[in-house]
Amino acid sequence: MNSNEPNKVLLEKEYFQLQKEIGNFDAKSLTIKAWSVSLAGAIAGTSAFTSNKKVILFAALISLMFWFIDGTWKTFQRANYPRIREIEKFMRGEIKEIHCLQISSSWKTSYKKDRIKQLLKKMFWPHVILPHGAMFIILVLFYSLSA
Repeated sequence: MNSNEPNKVLLEKEYFQLQKEIGNFDAKSLTIKAWSVSLAGAIAGTSAFTSNKKVILFAALISLMFWFIDGTWKTFQRANYPRIREIEKFMRGEIKEIHCLQISSSWKTSYKKDRIKQLLKKMFWPHVILPHGAMFIILVLFYSLSA
């Protein structure tokens, strides 16, 4: 057994744990989307039973908040990718030395790098903007037309 074998075993476990976490983030993102559509839709629907159309603006605000949450969640998720790429490079022999069990420190470093810029970028990814951003825009337009 060469000196890198124990590292490879630990790194393999770390790699698959990171992949599992990324999948968990995707599952949570779907839950966020379901809550967003359900809650904003229900609130917007109540505007049919009231003369106060500001209820539609409240529903739009709900969509905006869920959009922000989903974008933040994607930013959390994507902070795991640099560590995955580093492990893959090591396994391919592109880098010779790597420290094991660095999920937390790697995540923190990646997350802090251009955090606001990354959040804004991710909020406009098609799979993040939908349904929240579209619902926000539709509700604001609907309010504008009904006011």
